[in-house]
Amino acid sequence: MKLLKLASGLALVACLATALPAFAADTITKASFGKTNDGTPVSIYTLTNANGVQAKISNFGGIIVSLEVPDRNNKLGDIVLGLNNPQEYLKESPYFGALIGRCGNRIAKGTFKIDGVTYHVPVNNGPNSLHGGLVGFDKRVWNATPKVVAHGVSLQLGLLSKDGDQGYPGNLHATVVYTLTDANALQISYTATTDKATVCNLTNHTYWNLNGEGNGTILDNVMKINANYITPVDKTLIPTGKLMRVAGTPFDFRKPTAIGLRIGSSNQQIQYGPGYDHNFVLNRKGAGSMLAVEVYAPKTGRVLDVYTDQPGVQFYTGNFLDGTIVGRGGKPYVRRGAIALETQHFPDSVNHPQFPSTILRPGQVYHTVTMYKFGIRK
Repeated sequence: MKLLKLASGLALVACLATALPAFAADTITKASFGKTNDGTPVSIYTLTNANGVQAKISNFGGIIVSLEVPDRNNKLGDIVLGLNNPQEYLKESPYFGALIGRCGNRIAKGTFKIDGVTYHVPVNNGPNSLHGGLVGFDKRVWNATPKVVAHGVSLQLGLLSKDGDQGYPGNLHATVVYTLTDANALQISYTATTDKATVCNLTNHTYWNLNGEGNGTILDNVMKINANYITPVDKTLIPTGKLMRVAGTPFDFRKPTAIGLRIGSSNQQIQYGPGYDHNFVLNRKGAGSMLAVEVYAPKTGRVLDVYTDQPGVQFYTGNFLDGTIVGRGGKPYVRRGAIALETQHFPDSVNHPQFPSTILRPGQVYHTVTMYKFGIRK
């Protein structure tokens, strides 16, 4: 929990703990969330902190189904895109709220080598593999253990991905812990071990709309990303292996900038998106947690600060939402109706030795922590 001490946020953000009346205690409850297509029962857990902030998380895909935080008028509202049951997620979800593994983001042509051995994983995104393949961690039922912890409430999820799963080598044991803290942050801790050298790059793919779930686009949201570079991509969204300075481009979010200001640019990288779907190289100064992204919604006053110990973050603007998916609240999810902020190692790192390595070996422990902290600007 030491990372929570870093979460000071923006100077103009008021801590929600003082903005809302205190509830009696942190709580976690369990309910049915239906069944998967093969009849496996699925549960949904409701985590409520001492301030009334509430997250609903399913053991199916580790999905953040909803997350209610207050606006500047102290009115609670859901800020993530989500669906009603596992069947809807299996049928049409573009990874709404899900845990992603074994390998977040893309692997070129679904092929990579480890120690001279070539492996093939499913191609499910044009010519490339995306987010772990056809049946990634987002489509699995995880073992769940609820816990009330000091200054918050947690849900621990565990999964064994067997040797050969989706073509990946090694038995990978993954543990993910969601903690909703009384500092009004949702912390995600990822841990994994393997018995054979493999690829591991875990993340979460929540779609955020600080205006409220299904409430139009996020183009008016103002964002700052602590990054001087991106990893530019080819037309299939695979990194070229080079770094590109953001200065003088539509990717310069080093100062707070409206997301929609330059999203229609003729810049080739934007056209490849189409929109933002790129890895930002964070300006790290050593190891440990850093404030990577700040997002502010002028309409509601909500603020989201993202802290991570990862080297990159994928910024995606819901470019392929088109209104055909109707969310849990009955509203269509329109194009650019949310953003994803996936903390990560770089896409296709396994095929780019100059990038931070995503190879996990026996005896090593993969461990990373990301925190999404919520506040209000009056």
